[in-house]
Amino acid sequence: MESSDPVLLRQLPVIQKIIDDETWLEGERRGHPVTAHDPVVCERICQIVLSVGGSLRASLELRRGP
Repeated sequence: MESSDPVLLRQLPVIQKIIDDETWLEGERRGHPVTAHDPVVCERICQIVLSVGGSLRASLELRRGP
């Protein structure tokens, strides 16, 4: 994937971790495995990414430096 935004590429592993964690947690809540495409999982992932998106971007931009 080509992107003109270098911070976006640094965010992807963090977002993948959120997806993995929320998929696992929802499976634990239900007592059986679920996929990342489950509507409840998707909704929760969106809520988390939207709520931490600004701070995540800021921290990754700081690490990137000038």
